[in-house]
Amino acid sequence: MTFDAIDKQLIKLLQTDSKQTNKALSRQLNLSVTAVYERIKKLEQQGVVGKYVALVNKDKVQKSFVAFCHIKLEKHSQDYVVQFEKEVTNLNEVMECYHISGDYDYLLKVLVTDMVAFREFMVNKLTTINHIGSTHSMFVINEVKHSTIIPV
Repeated sequence: MTFDAIDKQLIKLLQTDSKQTNKALSRQLNLSVTAVYERIKKLEQQGVVGKYVALVNKDKVQKSFVAFCHIKLEKHSQDYVVQFEKEVTNLNEVMECYHISGDYDYLLKVLVTDMVAFREFMVNKLTTINHIGSTHSMFVINEVKHSTIIPV
């Protein structure tokens, strides 16, 4: 999919602040409000813009303990993969889950209150999922960069 310069700027503006009105966007893009509206609708219909969300400050909601967990399954059968993926999507503490290449099969980003909550999550939730062979966890000391903007 190719985007012209205006589409690229519009995508950046929406990612920076999606609550801007079409009028405010039109002023920044030197377009009419109708033209902005039509471009946004086109981006939505093409699936470029999937949804609009509020980004919550994890510190303000007591979820500032961030851990990354590597997961290795006992076996790589389709049944094990499907079952793991189904069960991990139901864990509220798991913000992101990626099926990855390398020594481990999955990488999870987990947000909880503190180390005690993380241990409880590991013992009572994550490790109760069948067919997990091993886990390896790392904890965030300091978040150096966090962005939700995808450059186009």
